[in-house]
Amino acid sequence: MILVTGGAGFIGANFVHFWLERTGEAVVNLDLLTYAGNPDNLADLRGDGRHVLVQGDVADRELVRELLARHRPRAVIHFAAESHVDRSILGPGAFIQTNVVGTFHLLEMVREYWSTLPESVYDQGATQRDFRFLHVSTDEVYGSLAPQDPPFAETNPYQPNSPYAASKAASDHLIRAWHHTFGLPVLTTNCSNNYGPYQFPEKLIPLVIHHALAGKPLPIYGDGQQVRDWLYVEDHCLAIMRVLEAGRVGETYNIGGWNEQANLNVVRTICGVLDALQPRMDGRGYAEQITFVRDRPGHDRRYAIDARKIEAELGWKPRETFESGILKTVRWYLQHAEWVSGVTSGAYRQWVDRQYGGPG
Repeated sequence: MILVTGGAGFIGANFVHFWLERTGEAVVNLDLLTYAGNPDNLADLRGDGRHVLVQGDVADRELVRELLARHRPRAVIHFAAESHVDRSILGPGAFIQTNVVGTFHLLEMVREYWSTLPESVYDQGATQRDFRFLHVSTDEVYGSLAPQDPPFAETNPYQPNSPYAASKAASDHLIRAWHHTFGLPVLTTNCSNNYGPYQFPEKLIPLVIHHALAGKPLPIYGDGQQVRDWLYVEDHCLAIMRVLEAGRVGETYNIGGWNEQANLNVVRTICGVLDALQPRMDGRGYAEQITFVRDRPGHDRRYAIDARKIEAELGWKPRETFESGILKTVRWYLQHAEWVSGVTSGAYRQWVDRQYGGPG
């Protein structure tokens, strides 16, 4: 049994599916089910006894304590986080509350639980020796790279530039401190930009797919030359599994796709795939919908991950190229129009209106 936090969100839901498909080991899934924590991401698991979905906050100590005591997990994988840079600029308080305060309360309850576990392996359940707390973080904690800079390694200093990145950097530091001070057996992963199924369409790739099909402008910040390393979400899930299985306690592992792309190229690639799979009725290309908008404050110019450590120590490499991953992603969104319709209303509509001055 493992406990996953934030397992109804984008990466968390993909991980829960991935985990159950490959291991069959039961998952307790704690998620607050806010706008991006969507139970429909797990609709196919309803009635599956291997998956228990609990609505709740990682900062709710009594709930976390009760779940740990009842289910006795051998590991906790911590995905739960506010994760969108634009939202952190509009309202940083929620990011501090969830990503910093929430992580602190979760750590304290996990430390309390871990201290009660038996030390020896003769026990049939979790033990202190084998228990792991895996914290999922981001490459944005490292700041921004110049075009000539080498990719971020695990030894890079933290230089977060957005409220989101600062909140994740703070949570990373808490994880490290609880290991070095209290001995809690932790692992940290810092990933590059994920994409794939179930991603809430405030992020670039699903937003562009949705807007393109709806005939709306495809918004690109500034000149569109901001560079990101793109990681297909299933590759990320496999990496997390490998770190949980064989990662060295107390270590950090950077997870990247070796796929640096400028945002403008990402959008043009999506347009090309849509042109092939679902052409516009007027015969024109989707790229004609590209619209440049004012850049956001403090927009980091480039992120890139050096993933050689996880490759050398744990034998993980991404399976998907950017082109193969984008093709899979666009196909998924085209085949799941009902899911897209369900999430592109309410909170999503309000967010788009705030960002881009109203619908259309």
